[in-house]
Amino acid sequence: MEPYSKSLELQYEQPSQMESNGDTKLNLNCSNAKKGWISAIFILGASFGLNISSGAWYTNLIVFLISVFNIKNIPAAQINNIFSGLICFFPLIAAIFADSAFGNYSVTLISSIISLLGVIMFTLLVTLKSMRPPHCALNSTTCIPPTTFQYTFLYIALTLASLGLGGTRFILGTMGADQFDKPQHQATFFNWFICSLYVGWIIAYTLLIYIQTSISWALSFAIALAANLLAALLFVAGSRMYRKIPPQGSPFISIARVFVAAFRNAKNQKSVVDGEDDSYFHESDESKLAYGAPTNTLRFLNKAAMIKRNDDNHELRGTISKSWSQCTVEEVEDVKKLIKIMPLWTSSMLLSGAIGVILSFTVLMALVMDRRVGTSNFKIPAGTFTVITLIVTAITSSMLDRFIYPAYKKVTGRNLTFLQCIGVGHVSNILASIGFALIERRRLELVRAQQLMDQPNAVAPLSALWMAFPLAILGVGEGSFFSPEVAFYYQEYPKSLRSTSTAMVSLHIAAGYYLSSAFIDIVGRTSSWLPNDLNHGRVDYAAWVLAVVAAANFGYFLVCAKFYKYNHRSSPGENVVVPEK
Repeated sequence: MEPYSKSLELQYEQPSQMESNGDTKLNLNCSNAKKGWISAIFILGASFGLNISSGAWYTNLIVFLISVFNIKNIPAAQINNIFSGLICFFPLIAAIFADSAFGNYSVTLISSIISLLGVIMFTLLVTLKSMRPPHCALNSTTCIPPTTFQYTFLYIALTLASLGLGGTRFILGTMGADQFDKPQHQATFFNWFICSLYVGWIIAYTLLIYIQTSISWALSFAIALAANLLAALLFVAGSRMYRKIPPQGSPFISIARVFVAAFRNAKNQKSVVDGEDDSYFHESDESKLAYGAPTNTLRFLNKAAMIKRNDDNHELRGTISKSWSQCTVEEVEDVKKLIKIMPLWTSSMLLSGAIGVILSFTVLMALVMDRRVGTSNFKIPAGTFTVITLIVTAITSSMLDRFIYPAYKKVTGRNLTFLQCIGVGHVSNILASIGFALIERRRLELVRAQQLMDQPNAVAPLSALWMAFPLAILGVGEGSFFSPEVAFYYQEYPKSLRSTSTAMVSLHIAAGYYLSSAFIDIVGRTSSWLPNDLNHGRVDYAAWVLAVVAAANFGYFLVCAKFYKYNHRSSPGENVVVPEK
């Protein structure tokens, strides 16, 4: 009876022990999540301050170039798009440094200091008269252009400020997501990260632009200087709490090794040792069980992980190790992930390009529309109108987890996928382009009806508030796809490229801005639609062309999305954006 009683005792104790272990694991996960959100607050606060700081020079850059530096309208829009592209290109450079050598924390800290230097230079530009050309009245034909020295100082300031902003914008997002273990928490963080980013820009587009146009440029940059300094101090204050993922060496060397090894091993054949298929090189025995043989997708790359054998006696040749002729299955699969995702990434370039063109048209059209509010003499600054898109984007981003995703699941019974969210952005671009085309057509009709063609840059009797409708549509689309796209790349890219993954979003935005600048330049060179005086042009035609291009790109995206298969398979809910209950 004694052994039997002991067996019963064990039977009843084991479930209790398992339950205890489960509770411990649950408590540990909750504790990690709580600690992650505390760290995330410092990161979100630093991002918020840096966005306010950069907003002083970036959000109203076109007006700054026209009114302070006497640069003409179209060249000012092109300079704005070029540096907007740089802002979005620099995150990739920062991510490479972070992933390869320095880590997210060091790169962010250095970038915030560089940003501070750029804001200081902008402050000098607006406070010292010798740093800018003499003030020129709007629409005057006798404006003195900037000197070579003034142009040089301006471009150095723009470069430093762009480098600082680009080096912190998405690196902070990656660092914040690294504070969490669960994909659901990471996706939620990205929603709040994008929301805080846009709230910071909203303050810049309203308060700072109002100060610039109604009070003083110098005061706005003083506020920006203080915001940048406080953001850097807040980021440093949370240093002890951050989970700092150490750099794992350059992932790009690993990518190059896969292609070189695949080429070198092109003629190799599978080896069978002692009757067992042992053809591929794995990182460890555990990864061998997890990965198995490489997938059949892009099979030519599998040769890179194939273990060499001696052709004479069919024995394994030497010690297996990583080299330019031998990679692991993990490295091969990581490269396949990058190749699979590139078509989707390229479809996003025109998505960003269309947004860049629309926002440029917004400022230029606002300058020749009635910007008064009601019957008062107060005029909304031309650069402030794009804040409508920011407000709607921030609202949409903040509603994703708690309202939009649950509502979609309740109606359809399915979760909303990342790619479906991105598709909403494509559709919104098409609709916004059509909206701007219709508004500009009506504006030109009023200009002709009122016989204002002979007056340089005459203001049409049409309220600029009409642009709120297409701008709101653009904001809904951007809010729906931006944070899901960042989370999509973060989860689908290899772990060694986590910083680079979010920077790739920024990179396609950079490419989009350059495409937008190229679009404006090509349309300006090949037609008379975009003259310096928009009343003699046809911006509506350009908007229609943009709508057609955006529609064609949407078709390309649908094809890419149809054939894409998610890489993240650890649980069914990780390849969709789902709010955690």
